[in-house]
Amino acid sequence: MLNCGNWRCGRNAVFGNGLRRKETKMRSIGHLNQQDEAVFFSDYLSSKGIENELESHKDGSWTVWIFSEDQVAPAHELLERFRRDPEDLEFNRTSVQERLREQQKEEAATEQRQQVFTRKTLWPERRTTHLTLALIIVSCAVSFFSGLGENTASIRSLFISDGFFSSWAQAFPEVRQGQVWRLVTPIFIHFGFMHLLFNMMWLKDLGGMIEQRKGTLMLALLVLAIAVSSNSAQYVLKGSNFGGMSGVVYGLLGYAWMKGKFDPASGLKLHSSTVVMMIVWFLLGFTDLIGSVANIVHAGGLLVGVAWGYLSSPGRFRSLR
Repeated sequence: MLNCGNWRCGRNAVFGNGLRRKETKMRSIGHLNQQDEAVFFSDYLSSKGIENELESHKDGSWTVWIFSEDQVAPAHELLERFRRDPEDLEFNRTSVQERLREQQKEEAATEQRQQVFTRKTLWPERRTTHLTLALIIVSCAVSFFSGLGENTASIRSLFISDGFFSSWAQAFPEVRQGQVWRLVTPIFIHFGFMHLLFNMMWLKDLGGMIEQRKGTLMLALLVLAIAVSSNSAQYVLKGSNFGGMSGVVYGLLGYAWMKGKFDPASGLKLHSSTVVMMIVWFLLGFTDLIGSVANIVHAGGLLVGVAWGYLSSPGRFRSLR
C-alpha cells in the first residue's frame, strides 16, 4: 500500500471482473471491531456494487476502504446504519449471499462472453478444408489406377484430348462433343511419385490456407479457372500429352502472393523465401535441368492466380500512388 494523504493507494487491486487497477486511490469510511462483522459488511457493500477493501490492525479492528469517491458517502451512511442496527432486515445475511452469488454468475457470464469474443477476434474459427482433401484423394486415386502415369490407356478420358489437331476447327473435339470435364481433369494425372508428392504437398499448404481463409467456394472457383485456362493454353500450344496439379499450385501461389501484398486483411501471407523458391523452380522448368515440364501450364496458372489476387485486392490502387 502507498500513503496518499487522506487517501489510501493500492496497487493492482483485483476485482470480480478479473481486471486490475494500478495505483488505485481508496478512501476510508470507518472501522469495525469484529472480523466477522467486517467481512460481512464488506460482502454487503460488494453486493450493492460498491468496491471496497478491508485492512486489519493489531488491535483487532478493521478499516473499510472504498475505491470510488462517488461511493464514499453512501457507503459511509450504510456503515453508520449497520453499526446502529446490525440485525436490520437490510443486512440479512441470506439475502446478501444470494445477491453475491447472482453477481458472481453475471460476472462469470460476462467474462466468458468477453473471452469468446476475444478468441473469435484474434483466432477466427478455421473453416474445414474438405475440397483440398478431396483434390488430394482424387489425384492419388488416379495416380494409383494409372500406375503413376505408366498405364495411360486406363485414364485416356481424363486427358484434355486423345490426339493432336491440325487446325483450330479441329481443336477440342471431345470437349465440343460434351466431354467438358476434360478441360479440368488433366490436373489429376501425375507421372511419377515425386511429381505427385511435390504437387500434393503444395496443394495441401496453399489450397488449405485459401480454403480456410476464403472458403470452399472461392477455392473451387480458383481451381476451375486456373485449370481450364492453363490446360487449354498448354493444349493449344504444345498438345494434349500432359498432366499434373502444378498449374493449379502455381495459380494458388500467385493468388496468395498478391493477397498478402495488397490485401493483408485477407489473412493470406506467404514468406518471401517461399515465393523466391517457387519462382526459381518455375524458371528452371524452361531449362533441361529438371526434365520435361509443362511450362505453359505453370505460366498460365501463375498468371491467372496473380491477376485474380491483384484485381480482387482493395489495396492495389493505394500501392500505385
